[in-house]
Amino acid sequence: MILLQTIAQLREWRRSVRQNRVVLVPTMGALHHGHQELVRAARRIAGPDGLVVATVFVNPLQFGPAEDFGRYPRELEADCEKCAAAGADLVFAPAVEEVYAPDRSIIILEQSLSSLLCGASRPGHFDGVCTVVTKLFNLVQPHDSIFGQKDYQQLAIIRRMVRDLNVPVHIIGIPTVREPDGLAMSSRNRYLTAEERQQAPALHAALQRAQRQFSKGETSASALRQSVLTTLAETAPLARLDYAEIVQAETLQPLTELGTEPAVIALAAIFGKTRLIDNHELKR
Repeated sequence: MILLQTIAQLREWRRSVRQNRVVLVPTMGALHHGHQELVRAARRIAGPDGLVVATVFVNPLQFGPAEDFGRYPRELEADCEKCAAAGADLVFAPAVEEVYAPDRSIIILEQSLSSLLCGASRPGHFDGVCTVVTKLFNLVQPHDSIFGQKDYQQLAIIRRMVRDLNVPVHIIGIPTVREPDGLAMSSRNRYLTAEERQQAPALHAALQRAQRQFSKGETSASALRQSVLTTLAETAPLARLDYAEIVQAETLQPLTELGTEPAVIALAAIFGKTRLIDNHELKR
């Protein structure tokens, strides 16, 4: 596997493989088994003659002033080993100065899908995501790009961005990878205390309880939301809820009554200083 850290190196490599199908997996590093599943999916999609590129870049534009950019783990050597084991052909891991000019003055703004859910409590976060992903698309020039469904709002926004800006990249969402107890795999799970880690699977349990109620015929979004709140209050007293919402799957607009259109129940909760997210596509 190749490791490149400058744009000049990446562009030279891309010119040398212009005939190959390229599948991109953008990451911020601190990789775990969930990330490796994204790389494995990319390997399957690329096929025997295609190439899988994983990027490792902690993007400062998507961190707020009170968030954990400084302490976000940087483990490039371990990340490269995990990418290679999962089937990546190349890792692009640039420095911040390589990606952003010191006098940069242009970003991409999202003005609809980012106004609620995580975007409501993290203003500017998804503008940073859109900006860096667009830059990576321009640099790597992939045919396909893989994103995890755990970050459902991010996936929806990337799909909207690709549509609105006519970016010739096919976006593929991969189901959330979970620990045996149901907790969604995340680089931030390492920050949980033992007691917080014991209670964190309640997020998934709350979503599953809402799904069971929906399967039995409950269509009121407020009733399903209350079910989530009750589950968390009973089983995760350490969790401070940021949001729990039922939204339309594509537009992310809040729903009051569930009908035939696809819907997602999404939540975020804070354990101590660690913010966790999860979601579930509601199905009959």
